[in-house]
Amino acid sequence: MLPVQLIRKKREGHALAETEIRAFVAGVTDGTIPDYQAAAMMMAIFFRGLDDAELAVWADAMTWSGDVIDLSRVARAKIDKHSTGGVGDKISIPLAPAVAACGVAVPMVSGRGLGHTGGTLDKLESIPGFRVDLPVERFAELVDELGVCLIGQTARIAPADKKLYALRDVTATVESLPMIASSIMSKKLAEGIDGLVIDCKVGRGAFMKTIERARELCGLMRAIGTRAGKRITCVLTDMEAPIGRTIGNALEIRESIEVMKGGGPVDTRELVHVLGAEMLVLGGAAPDQAAGRARIEKALADGSALEVFRKLVVAQGGDPSVCDGGRKSALPVAATREDLTLAPGRIVAIDSEALGIAALILGAGRRKKEDEIDPAAGLVVDAYLGELVEPGAPPHVVLHHNLPAGDGRLAHAREMIQGAFVLQPADVPFPAVRDSRILEVIR
Repeated sequence: MLPVQLIRKKREGHALAETEIRAFVAGVTDGTIPDYQAAAMMMAIFFRGLDDAELAVWADAMTWSGDVIDLSRVARAKIDKHSTGGVGDKISIPLAPAVAACGVAVPMVSGRGLGHTGGTLDKLESIPGFRVDLPVERFAELVDELGVCLIGQTARIAPADKKLYALRDVTATVESLPMIASSIMSKKLAEGIDGLVIDCKVGRGAFMKTIERARELCGLMRAIGTRAGKRITCVLTDMEAPIGRTIGNALEIRESIEVMKGGGPVDTRELVHVLGAEMLVLGGAAPDQAAGRARIEKALADGSALEVFRKLVVAQGGDPSVCDGGRKSALPVAATREDLTLAPGRIVAIDSEALGIAALILGAGRRKKEDEIDPAAGLVVDAYLGELVEPGAPPHVVLHHNLPAGDGRLAHAREMIQGAFVLQPADVPFPAVRDSRILEVIR
């Protein structure tokens, strides 16, 4: 069939045959199917979905659209982690070195910002000189030598996913569960891993707004992984408020380094501890989650995680002074910092998605796939669920940007930020706030 016939077939709700799926994915990969037809298929799948058989074939076709990396030289267990995307989600950056410091290899092929969520690659590229475009051979060498390497999809790693990923971001099809599952699993299976821990975000700032939908996505990803013979654990985590205090690329690198020095916000540390423990268990480096968590905490406290990260930065061409923090750091700094103070009252809800969009407007993300990111742009948020805002309080949000005064984007960002916080009178009863972001673990 012609591509237009396959699009029509899926649009009408019919299942695609294995040969049709493989032909379509191959056409996306080699460019014989143009972006507009690939985008039309994404929209058809968004509304009609893929059944179990279609999804298995689609994910496999995307995995084998390029090379599957051979990491047989790496003696350690090879366990990766993936997040479905959150606001302020910098967890991979301190997590991967911490796990590597504990003896489990982390071959991580990451993505860029998608919609209102930031991308690990964009954060790493805020480090001057840091290269995420290493060839596959160098990637394998560093995983063997350092126990970790973080790169983007090369032309040889799931190239079909690389093309479709960019299209989804600008065609309002990001939330399609089959596409999310096949996108994640295709590039992860192409890494040559033994197992995978998936951080599935749930809440306002996540693509999965409900725990039921998150469980559905995890079921799809676990099914794909199990068919491929991989060990998969899913951790459902709360995304009702931004993670940590920073939103934006260089700002999140700074917070990540704080965590690798044994500090940082409590919720950021908790996610690193819990996800790291699951990775160590899957990799056989810890007998249970409690022992795994203790090992991760020690790697952060004693500096071994930061030392692995410093070696990684150097190996990938970056400036290691970022690991020192303070004025010594080579991380970019925005020309303008603007304070924003909330009205008095108790914070009863935070719209993380709105804050993510505000950071994007300031330059920290992309509206179109061709947009350049300003690595210094973003937000520092010092306002938490349940907090009582007193009159005359210090600033709760600091905008970091390089936009000219009077730029309409500034007013838009301020409006988004102010609207992201829901406050009520201090004397109105408010239930206790959860002290953990962990909602559920599916092993």
